[in-house]
Amino acid sequence: METTRAWQVDRPGPIAEQPLRLVTRPRPEPAPGELLIRVLASGVCRTDLHVAEGDLPVHRAGVVPGHEVVGEVAALGGGVTGYATGDRVGVAWLRHTCGECVYCRRGAENLCTRSRYTGWDADGGYADYTVAPADYVYRLPGGYSDAELAPLLCAGIIGYRALRRVELPPGGRLGVYGFGASAHLAAQVALAEGAHVPVVTRPPAAQRPAHDLGATSAGGDRPPEPLDAAILFAPVGVLVPAALAALDRGGTLAVAGIHLTDIPSLNYQDHLFQERQLRSVTANTRADGRDFLAFCAAHRLSVTTTPYPLSSADQALADLAAGRVDGAAVLVP
Repeated sequence: METTRAWQVDRPGPIAEQPLRLVTRPRPEPAPGELLIRVLASGVCRTDLHVAEGDLPVHRAGVVPGHEVVGEVAALGGGVTGYATGDRVGVAWLRHTCGECVYCRRGAENLCTRSRYTGWDADGGYADYTVAPADYVYRLPGGYSDAELAPLLCAGIIGYRALRRVELPPGGRLGVYGFGASAHLAAQVALAEGAHVPVVTRPPAAQRPAHDLGATSAGGDRPPEPLDAAILFAPVGVLVPAALAALDRGGTLAVAGIHLTDIPSLNYQDHLFQERQLRSVTANTRADGRDFLAFCAAHRLSVTTTPYPLSSADQALADLAAGRVDGAAVLVP
């Protein structure tokens, strides 16, 4: 029996206590409807950190994190058509929806009551091999390396959905709060569509790439003019009132993370009056993923990555937690 490497969450807790453990497991086998995928690159997402540290409740004991997986098809489960061994595919966060609930029927499968997720409900990409339902993998655009494609599969897709959630008017002013892996991709989409993008971020190391990508400003304080829309990428609830206060009349703030620290009390007149809106972003639909990857095929995005060997997944998560990663961390087996 062939064995492979995988990192599993042994006991969720602070990353300094090393909740992940590298183990050797039998190579997984694809069930009917699934693909066996040899992992070529796996992005390291802040959601993985939430899974490892226990910010998200345990859905599967000993789960293998990772939901930004680029790989090649190694074998097909029964009944799978449309794929062949050697095809390059992407595995993202959304793994299963029921197709029957009211949300699925109205096209909002990201809100499915029976949804399941890669790297949380089922083993993900911090491994040599993974399996995924064929109906939920993505065809990938050309012109990008494996490492560049990996962060597109969550950081990119979620940023894209957040951008659509704020309903930015043509030529509008989009405030971006935080400038990590997701923000630097969403900002490029907005800029390509003609938006003005001021970035609010304090680290000089994040301000420089924001300027390089075309941000109209980059600093740690209030944007220089009222915003038509804003996206909060930093998982810091205290920023919500400030971002709402920076909105112009009718503006919308979207919170792009799966986890957020507590939000301070809001003042109706200062933060919500004049039809300002506060919206959350929950996962994505497969249509979001396909639309975003089609955009990436038509517009070459600049994707900043920091590579790590698979054997250093725990270090990659620690660096992410400490803000030491330039762009997106990517495991390369």
